Amino acid sequence: MKISIKVFHPSPPCAKCKQVEKVARKVAEKYSEEVEVVTFPVISDEARSYGIMLTPGVVINGKVLSSGKVISERELEKAVENELEAA
Repeated sequence: MKISIKVFHPSPPCAKCKQVEKVARKVAEKYSEEVEVVTFPVISDEARSYGIMLTPGVVINGKVLSSGKVISERELEKAVENELEAA
């Protein structure tokens, strides 16, 4: 099962959004085949479907993990591990 981490940001991305994307890509590298990172603008149908209003926003496998804050690498890694265990 492929885990999808979606990162939502304004265009162009702010510093915090860039930081969250970097964290997401670092976590994805640890699980190379199982995790993909996709970025979306916050003004999009995709963001509206999750109710993302604040950036950075992070959605993992269809569940909003965070919105409006910088998520830690450990927090994101734990969420990925939980998704892997549930699969």
